Amino acid sequence: MATVYLIPSVLSDEGLDVIPPYITDAVKKCQVFFVENKRTTRRYFKNLWKEMEIDAYEWHEISDNSPDIFRQKIKEGKNTGIISEAGCPGVADPGQVLIAMAHEMNVKIKPLVGPSSILLALMASGMNGQQFRFAGYVPIDGQQRSKALKELETESAKKNCTQIFIETPYRNNQLIEALLKTCNAETKLCIAVDITGKNEWIKTQRISAWEKNKPDIHKRPAIFLLYAGQ
Repeated sequence: MATVYLIPSVLSDEGLDVIPPYITDAVKKCQVFFVENKRTTRRYFKNLWKEMEIDAYEWHEISDNSPDIFRQKIKEGKNTGIISEAGCPGVADPGQVLIAMAHEMNVKIKPLVGPSSILLALMASGMNGQQFRFAGYVPIDGQQRSKALKELETESAKKNCTQIFIETPYRNNQLIEALLKTCNAETKLCIAVDITGKNEWIKTQRISAWEKNKPDIHKRPAIFLLYAGQ
């Protein structure tokens, strides 16, 4: 009977030391990998396990036809790894479709411990960790973005919850500008940048304080948290 291993990846090139040693053991047990990006995943695995023979394994990038291939490999009894481009597979990640299929096939699923920018940022934010919501990407269009941010802030105040969201790194600064223009001065904003990397920084302060000292995080991986509760 095949086992599906949910293998976490690094959040930054310098973050290899946060990957537990047993992840390498799981990689060694797999015959097939479903990944977001073959090149980066192969490089990551070679850093974990320098003796790994890359061509000895099957590699499939997750796409529309992946479910059919995945189903076949499971039927063949092959241990299969699912790997996100960064962080944990199945969390803000297309691998969730394959994981759902594994449940339908009554296959053993083994989630493995690793870094999650969502949880690490929440842990460090000082915001409400009892009630929180991950909203994914906010809209690109300026008007729609402002509307979405206002809705997140309103919901945070109403439900006393932390709102967590992300943006494509090259649009980080535009998102910060939108937050400062849209949100209440007393609302708290946490910006977490380069989590687990050598240039990591995480800071929470009110919108009014961010207005006095706007950061430049253009093209740097970041995650944002908003809290308007009491």
